Amino acid sequence: MRLVAVLAGFLTLGVGTVHAQSAILSETQEPQYKPLPPPSLNFYGSPGLVDMPTGEMMPEGQFSSALSYFGGQTRVTLSFQPTEWMSASFRYNGIQNWNLRGFPTYYDRGFDVRFRLFKETRRFPSIVLGLQDFAGTGIYASEYFVATKTFETPAVWNARLPGKLKISAGIGWGRLGSHGSIGSFGTRPSFNSGNTGGQISYDQWFRGPFAPFGGVEWQATDRLGFKMEYSSDAYVPETQDTSVFVRKSSFNFGVEYQATPRTRLGAYYLYGSELGFSAQIQLSPYFPQGNPITPAPYPVQVRPDRNSNPEAWQTTWTESAGAPATLRDSLAPVLENDGLILEALDVSAHTAELQFRNRRYRSNAVAIGRAARWMARILPASIETFRLVPVSRGLPLSAVVIRRSDLEVLEYGPNSSQAMLALVGFEDAKPLSANAVKGKDLYPDFSWSVAPYFTPGYFDPVQPFRIDVGVEVGGTYQPAPGWVVSGKMRQRIAGNLEDGRVAPSNLPPVRTDQALYAQYSTTLNQLYLARYWRPGKDLYARATAGYFEYGYGGLSTEVLWKPVSSRVALGVEANYAIKRDYDQRLGFQDYKVFTGHASAYLDMNNGFAAQLDVGRYLAGDYGATFSLDRVFNNGWSVGGFFTLTNVSAEDFGEGSFDKGIRFSMPLRWFLGKPSRKSLGTVIRPIQRDGGARVSVPGRLYGPVREAHRKAMSDQWTRFWE
Repeated sequence: MRLVAVLAGFLTLGVGTVHAQSAILSETQEPQYKPLPPPSLNFYGSPGLVDMPTGEMMPEGQFSSALSYFGGQTRVTLSFQPTEWMSASFRYNGIQNWNLRGFPTYYDRGFDVRFRLFKETRRFPSIVLGLQDFAGTGIYASEYFVATKTFETPAVWNARLPGKLKISAGIGWGRLGSHGSIGSFGTRPSFNSGNTGGQISYDQWFRGPFAPFGGVEWQATDRLGFKMEYSSDAYVPETQDTSVFVRKSSFNFGVEYQATPRTRLGAYYLYGSELGFSAQIQLSPYFPQGNPITPAPYPVQVRPDRNSNPEAWQTTWTESAGAPATLRDSLAPVLENDGLILEALDVSAHTAELQFRNRRYRSNAVAIGRAARWMARILPASIETFRLVPVSRGLPLSAVVIRRSDLEVLEYGPNSSQAMLALVGFEDAKPLSANAVKGKDLYPDFSWSVAPYFTPGYFDPVQPFRIDVGVEVGGTYQPAPGWVVSGKMRQRIAGNLEDGRVAPSNLPPVRTDQALYAQYSTTLNQLYLARYWRPGKDLYARATAGYFEYGYGGLSTEVLWKPVSSRVALGVEANYAIKRDYDQRLGFQDYKVFTGHASAYLDMNNGFAAQLDVGRYLAGDYGATFSLDRVFNNGWSVGGFFTLTNVSAEDFGEGSFDKGIRFSMPLRWFLGKPSRKSLGTVIRPIQRDGGARVSVPGRLYGPVREAHRKAMSDQWTRFWE
């Protein structure tokens, strides 16, 4: 089963996280075994029984990876619960011996969404509305309502954890209305194997025959569960149109075992003729918290009493011309030991401004808190106001204004983090005064790295998962603040991306020829010069020239407007992109395009971040991209996007329009120590030429947002860490 290889690509991050979380459990002295909250998943990777859904939802923020197999069918599903009331899934299916498009195994992609209509109470069940495969080719398309009620049962094997019995019943249309129908609403369009997919089939929803389904799940212990269900799916394409398997019964049975706190395994007997299995991994950014091991910060140094020791509060130190440099030399090494780099220090009798780089902590709130404590220990007592300015790529991003007396009083007070947040101020960073002293020996600066790289390729119809692995050598040179020269060389060691197909296209082949770039083993992945500066209040700017990515180089410029306390940001980016030679050395091909976008960003509540980009894409098409991400305070993020342009679905080809999901996990969960880096990927159902954008390194919005009021306020509980 080639589709099983997809599981390795999808679950590599998840398995690594499982190991990291296990280590964290031991560090925080939590119980050795503590499974995530229910529910279990069905063969579609959604909360359910065996093949049928239930009225349950995963906890908010949870996401899962599931692999299931029976009767020549393999399904790999990624699901995410962005809110309490809604979940979304992406699934990749393989059906053996169903030779619809000339391949021994037919592969299909689909999206599901589920909405909770009612939450379970002591008397009433939970009720869920589901749309299955609503935006794919429609092979598994169905709609359903399902209710689930949980009952406590007497203890059987584990007196401490009495068993639970969950009873579910529902009614479905489409696939879930194809067996045992009790009525019909109109006529439902049939599955069309020639459909390019990707379009939402509104005309099918709740149309055609509908049928009941249901079942029970008994959670006997904290590890062992049993399932039985009645299925309303006739599996007409698999059993009548073809002979993938024989359906002899409508009843399915299963047993599942919680192997680890994150992993659940299951074995099943389905439709009176087939054996099946499933493996599920459920992860949550909320459990455990994942705090790495870091040295405890020094406590705030409280100044002597002003009445009993007035000499300590004198400002005569300002009369010494060397005082700022002396304070800088005392502050810089202790900050560096804490992962912070002093860029500049501006001091006066009663105010000090510290500009610094945060190289260690994912949360800028942690960096602000640690820097403020060092300032309280080292700076003269007369300095009452601290202005702390995070800096990225030479750009001062914001100014957090803290009164030193508040810092001294609130450190050990009740609700100290929220009390401090109520008293600090957030302002735009201002130019330094002429008396400011810069950090010593910071520029020119050179850094380099050697690390493995992994480049995956998804959903080739011949082989669903491909990957290249190798070694990447990178170097960055900063001659002065705001100037960056950076490059990456790659040496492929193994892989099979070069064997991928070069799909025919009605558009310029701006992305569909990726396999041609993968033919070469030693490549120059990036080499560029970038300049960052602040053209005015609330404004940030970037200009980049060189080789941006494997496929394109050229010139890129960007301007971002983002007030510190605003949740809204606006940006404009313009690119002159030139297609690179396939060998990824210094040459270019004869394809040039002006591309660019106007962007609007909105930072919403509960960690949701929306973005709308309107403009011209690499193939010369015009349109817009909408994306929505859920960003968690500890660095996890999961989101999705779609692009609609003036390219028709026929010209776009398979998939009809560009869309995908993306996720990122903080690297500190794997390392067990603080890190600002993340590990993640973007998964597209299909990579075509329409709606394609150039990847330019160092875009502005991400680091700017992280240092502004909304993001830091959300993470302010970590101020005292």
